[in-house]
Amino acid sequence: MDKSTEKFVLDIIDYGKDLTLATVRPDGYPQATIVSYANDGMTIYVGVGKNSQKASNIRRNNKVSLTINADYQDWNHIKGISMGGVAEILDDAGQIKHAVGCMTKRFPQLLQWVGDTAHDDVAFLKIQPQVISVLDYQKGFGHTELVVLG
Repeated sequence: MDKSTEKFVLDIIDYGKDLTLATVRPDGYPQATIVSYANDGMTIYVGVGKNSQKASNIRRNNKVSLTINADYQDWNHIKGISMGGVAEILDDAGQIKHAVGCMTKRFPQLLQWVGDTAHDDVAFLKIQPQVISVLDYQKGFGHTELVVLG
């Protein structure tokens, strides 16, 4: 990925407010849910209910898709990303601590729900991108560029 595309992607991730996370339900249909997130570079962290449908879906099939878009005034200024990646439900204490650190840096109120150390009801997801579709309507209506990572 060239440096300008990488900056574009990181800007969208860094300044986006929420993302739409799509997982695969047991019946094969996608399930799309809006969730808050934090990131460390292009690695995305999300907290979900440990017994939620999203967590159950990921345990069965760890391939996910997500979208993040920047605020825009009109269609000529739409910018966003669509990412296909692999989700992991973290179980390593060090990785969970890192995810919680990223999440609480962005959302300090998270500590009200999960406390400093107890995360019994929360599953933290780590999403590693595999393919990113970059959407930038300033380059033309529907303009996209596909970036394959790794």
